[in-house]
Amino acid sequence: MNVVIVESPAKAKTINKYLGKDFKVLASFGHVRDLPAKDGSVKPDEDFAMDWTVDKDSNKRLTEIAKAVKGSDKLYLATDPDREGEAISWHVLEVLAKKKALKDVDVKRVVFNEITKSAILKAIAEPRELDSEMVNAYLARRALDYLVGFTLSPVLWRKLPGARSAGRVQSVALRLVCEREAEIEKFVAQEYWSVEAELEGASKKAISSRLFGLNGKKLQKYDLSNEKTATDAAEKVKNEPLTVEAVERKPARRHPQPPFTTSTLQQEAARKLGFPANKTMRVAQSLYEGKSIGGEVTGLITYMRTDGVSIAQEAMNATRNLITNRYGDQHLPEKPRFYKTKAKNAQEAHEAIRPTDPQRIPAEIAGALDDDERRLYDLIWRRTIASQMESAKMERTTVTVSNSDKSAELRATGTVILFDGFLSVYQEGTDDETNEEEKRLPKVEVGEVLTLNKVTPKQHFTDPPPRFTEASLVKKLEELGIGRPSTYASILTVLRERNYVQMERNRFIPEDKGRLVSAFLEKFFERYVQYDFTANLEEQLDEISAGSLDWKKVLNEFWSDFKPKTEEILAVRNAVVIDALDEYLAPMLFPEKNEDGTDPRKCPNCEDGRLGLKTSRYGAFVGCSNYPECSYTKPFGSAARGEDTDTAEGSGPRILGDDPETGFPISLRTGRFGPYLQLDDPVKEKGKKPKRASIPKDMNAADLSLEDAISLMSLPREVGIHPESGKPITAAIGRYGPYIAHDGTYGKLTSTAEVFEVGLNRAVAILADTKASKSGGSSKTVLKELGEHPDDGDAIRVMDGRYGPYVNHKRTNATLPKGTEPADVTLEQALELLAAKAAKKKPARRKKKSA
Repeated sequence: MNVVIVESPAKAKTINKYLGKDFKVLASFGHVRDLPAKDGSVKPDEDFAMDWTVDKDSNKRLTEIAKAVKGSDKLYLATDPDREGEAISWHVLEVLAKKKALKDVDVKRVVFNEITKSAILKAIAEPRELDSEMVNAYLARRALDYLVGFTLSPVLWRKLPGARSAGRVQSVALRLVCEREAEIEKFVAQEYWSVEAELEGASKKAISSRLFGLNGKKLQKYDLSNEKTATDAAEKVKNEPLTVEAVERKPARRHPQPPFTTSTLQQEAARKLGFPANKTMRVAQSLYEGKSIGGEVTGLITYMRTDGVSIAQEAMNATRNLITNRYGDQHLPEKPRFYKTKAKNAQEAHEAIRPTDPQRIPAEIAGALDDDERRLYDLIWRRTIASQMESAKMERTTVTVSNSDKSAELRATGTVILFDGFLSVYQEGTDDETNEEEKRLPKVEVGEVLTLNKVTPKQHFTDPPPRFTEASLVKKLEELGIGRPSTYASILTVLRERNYVQMERNRFIPEDKGRLVSAFLEKFFERYVQYDFTANLEEQLDEISAGSLDWKKVLNEFWSDFKPKTEEILAVRNAVVIDALDEYLAPMLFPEKNEDGTDPRKCPNCEDGRLGLKTSRYGAFVGCSNYPECSYTKPFGSAARGEDTDTAEGSGPRILGDDPETGFPISLRTGRFGPYLQLDDPVKEKGKKPKRASIPKDMNAADLSLEDAISLMSLPREVGIHPESGKPITAAIGRYGPYIAHDGTYGKLTSTAEVFEVGLNRAVAILADTKASKSGGSSKTVLKELGEHPDDGDAIRVMDGRYGPYVNHKRTNATLPKGTEPADVTLEQALELLAAKAAKKKPARRKKKSA
């Protein structure tokens, strides 16, 4: 008997079918050991020895694996073909050795880039030894990340109250996001104008043109700086006749892009499909592990963690054959295309992400995939096919037109696609790109006089640099050589989980906490968040995996500088740190001068107070130096953006309108803990606080209307009377989000909108589920109330369960089919699913009574 170890049970099941009865394939369920999350798990003083721990579930699986390995002939370690996969194999081998399960067992390492029968059989026939250099590179990376996290994080906790933690790579990614935000805040828009003219020739088709030259000089971007200069230029265009001076036609080619790497797949999936990076990797993993096609489970794409752009010769031949048969010989280049990656530190030995069989057309296998899998497979298939197709051939045409005295020169440009080539299959970027055919110019001749239909001066303003999306941040990290294909998704996830950034319209915006942490690291640990330093460490890790550098030497060099630096900063008094950050962040927190010429650091509440950076256990803010006599504060973020907001004691609230019940104004203010609403009672009793309401996280304070404010101020809202107790059920927003309450029982709501929309039936169901969970039952979320069952009148609901949404009626649960949205399920569909589930249930066996 031969034992094969893979990571996932899905992969194990598929491979077991390929290998037959002489093989037993078992899953490790990913990593089987990890460093305990406590200080001291990596020991620099003991030659970087590491304490590994095995959790309860992994220990149970490893015991099963050891039992299977004992007495077997061969053990094949078949984990993924990257550093992480090599590390999992090493961990499994280490544990099996400790369990003394390897006696007389021949251990081999096998790797395959795709889960197909031919690839698996070939890998088994060509085993190798475990790659110790790759394992060393993994150990070095794991130790570096651990030492940075567990050494630097305590420094943050002591010096910056409210900070969570720091990491070796994610701190650099955070710096990128914060630096881009600072660029946006410093940006000053510049006005410029253009002059556009619509012309018409003998063909009677409109020709769009733009003023290109004025008085014999080429116009630069800012030459028309205001409306007057643009209007004067437009008047010159009106000096007819307008004559065609030149028609220039140039051939051009557009070449296809290489097949996907991990980062380019994440970027394109974000642009075209709207997938975040972690979703892209999750769906790709599903396609890699395999789907049932024609009664047999097979992998649909190659391994999805790679930075290589090459494809295997066999796959290339199959791709070229498909192009000939499906698109014709004219779409096939004479020679295959070979690509070289431009990314730093790329491991060229890895194959690109491609379909395992290019002949598997997306439309033909769509029935075996859910919607997300279908869309991602289609994207990968098209990109791969296009990468081996002929270039697109175009003709770019430029028409130059002059006015009567040659003082104004207009230009019209257009592109004609003469041969679509790879564009017939795939275009990079968003799907709504401009169609090249629409830019085609009508035929005109030199000397032809054109008619001016209209001339329009247009105002423009320069745009600030855009905030990073997931796609553009991954691209930037790859360009800088920071991180690896397997780490991009986790880096972005960690930034969000630590609340260092927020996502708005799919773009990264640094939170105040994130900006402060980034500033602290740049000021006191500058070397360790430098892009070149981090990229150089990645290069050293690659050298370790290549066997040309000793991994413990790299760790020693890093630790010998890093540890003393952390001890040095720990010894610095917190007040000194805050003063240094106050000075470092001054250009961001305070402009050079206010609009009225006053000092931006002067406190608006008191005569001699000076504003500066302060910290509390809730994070950073801007406060007055005369505290506690003066309690003026500004949030850290609003100070950076120049907003005039403050606590109730300060000045500068924004009046939204009057409360219809009292007639008092409702103002929007920002306090130390975020934005809030206040009912400004002009005759309030002394010492009595005004009525206030916080702004929920899922509402944008800047977009808040008077109606929204009135609704929030009216909370708590009475939903109705509970049918059993006769007591009221209320809905409100609390410290932990929106909720409903009844007689001491609280139920969580999914959004702020639900506070104002939740009905009595739904509220009763949520409270019942909450009670059940407290008494030992499981907590379930009702996604949709469908109505009553026609047989017994009991409720039928769509529930959110541990393994996905399902339909519930009494004790019968029926899982929703893949791809079905819970909100779209009807009562009729639910009844069918429940009936099918009930039909499958077997009658319970009666236990025999004991004698």
